[in-house]
Amino acid sequence: MSSIRKVLVVGGGPSGMSLAICLRREGIEVDLIERDPQWQPIGAGLSLNGASLKAFQRVGVLDRLRAEGHLHSGLDLLDVSGRLLHRVSPPPDPDGIPVGGGILRTVLHRILAEAMQAQGTRVRLSVRLSSLEDRGAQVVVRSTDGEEHSYDLVVGADGLHSQVRDLVFPDVPRPRFTGQGCWRAVFERPPDLDRVQMFMDSHHKAGLNPVSRDEMYMFLLEHVPDNRRMPEDQWIPLLAERLTPFGGIWPVLRAALSPRSRISYRPLETLLLPAPWFRGRVVLIGDAAHATTPHAAYGCGLAVEDAVVLAEEVVRESSLESALRRFMQRRFERCRAIVEGSARLGELEMAHAPLGEHQAATAALTRAIAQPI
Repeated sequence: MSSIRKVLVVGGGPSGMSLAICLRREGIEVDLIERDPQWQPIGAGLSLNGASLKAFQRVGVLDRLRAEGHLHSGLDLLDVSGRLLHRVSPPPDPDGIPVGGGILRTVLHRILAEAMQAQGTRVRLSVRLSSLEDRGAQVVVRSTDGEEHSYDLVVGADGLHSQVRDLVFPDVPRPRFTGQGCWRAVFERPPDLDRVQMFMDSHHKAGLNPVSRDEMYMFLLEHVPDNRRMPEDQWIPLLAERLTPFGGIWPVLRAALSPRSRISYRPLETLLLPAPWFRGRVVLIGDAAHATTPHAAYGCGLAVEDAVVLAEEVVRESSLESALRRFMQRRFERCRAIVEGSARLGELEMAHAPLGEHQAATAALTRAIAQPI
């Protein structure tokens, strides 16, 4: 029987909320603190691969994703002019789970928040850590809202620029800029666009992914070796300029860009902490430990897998140290393969590598994703 009775989750994103849901389901008391006073997700849409959907099934929210997102199978590969090159239609999953999908980040946030709060997780917003003191039997946590509590386990699910990581692992490597940036936006979805469409040539890569009955999510990757700043008040003209080479549906989308398009831009960074991701009674999950690029559509899903596996091991093992070591055994090599494989695809794009190299790297990444959790 688990010795864990009370857990603090730092960070109210998908991994933190998923962990809270899984722990509360087992009767463990959970507090969650989030530094954003508005508790708003960052970004527009989110692409989901089949492994991500299986992780959400284990959290217990897959039916909500089916109803409020857009789950589908397959991908159309087109050239930059919009001419269809290849249609990928993978075999159906034996468990009936679609191999892909998309959802608005705000919708996913609402689904997880409602599920978590219905189970009684205590949520405190606009709160950061003041200090963590691991006393062996418990961790004493002081926060910026003046509260002090003791916990059996503290989980840093607070993202790429994690405060928990800075406090507990001050000497680990910092996130690394990959050389690419990613643009995202949301548009009305034509009824016949019911699967992912990827447009590419040797210098451009963009995609469209349905995220609901009425909307689709756009992403565009570009090489930005100097990591120059993209002023937010210039996002519409900057993105419009970058869409100029694309034909097919893109001229219509380009003309439709507006403040309602929910445009965002961010430089792509990666991170892979050396094992272990825990020290004493404090552990990191998700982007705080392993941030990946969007090439595998797996950053969110990989983080939610962390939450599922950590909850399983905490409940299964009577010793916390044994649970955390089991967690690392199940997670490190899988996350390493995804982080490195996804970064490799970005490197090939920036080098304008031959299609065969892209296909080989994609196949290797697909095999890594297909491994059981």
